[in-house]
Amino acid sequence: MSDRGVCVVTGGSRGIGAATARLAAENGYSVVITYRERSEQARAVVDTIVARGGQADAVRGDIGDEADVLRAFQVADRLGPLTLLVNNAGIVGAVGRLEDVVAGPMLEALFRTNVVGAFLAAREAVKRMSTRHGGRGGSIVNVSSGASQLGTPNVWIHYAATKGAIDAMTIGLAKEVAADGIRVNAIRPGVIDTEIHAARPPGQLDKIRQAIPMQRLGTADEIARAIIWMASDECPYLTGTFLDARGGL
Repeated sequence: MSDRGVCVVTGGSRGIGAATARLAAENGYSVVITYRERSEQARAVVDTIVARGGQADAVRGDIGDEADVLRAFQVADRLGPLTLLVNNAGIVGAVGRLEDVVAGPMLEALFRTNVVGAFLAAREAVKRMSTRHGGRGGSIVNVSSGASQLGTPNVWIHYAATKGAIDAMTIGLAKEVAADGIRVNAIRPGVIDTEIHAARPPGQLDKIRQAIPMQRLGTADEIARAIIWMASDECPYLTGTFLDARGGL
């Protein structure tokens, strides 16, 4: 059992989630990652952590499904007390203008994963961390997006809307559980060099890169370091706060 407690990272098989899981382990947390489809990648994250002397497990499931969320946190319970949740799991949905969005499976899956899943995971984290329930306190870091501020017109307004919901949840939950020993913050990454942007129209990513003042995309490791810093003891008075990590955009 780790003295730092257990960190749950939703959507931890790739990108920002995988980088955060590895860094959390390096910082002394036992780690549980959730994933939906990428078993080999999830296992690779776990194997890397274990090879470095850490403790980790991976749980397959749909973050928007309550039974799957409960199962993931039950696995975390076996590793020790939960002290950190990184609400990272998310999907972007189809690329297109708002008038082309069709109500149905895509839109339902988007909100179920990005919003309902984050709420369910936060609920289970609060039940375990809250000093009102006998917990030792802890931290929740929600992975929002610069899209919640910029809107992502012509591409992912529907995705941006889900991240706007995450921003609102962060503010409300931070106030609700501050006296219970839980800090709740969010990071809003900009365009990060991960496969999530593969669906963008041809040439759009290059145009975005040119528009970023730093003239480059961010990396998953850079976002992971910011997440772990926000959750650390170096930030004991930080709650209800948003960190924009967009390279100046």
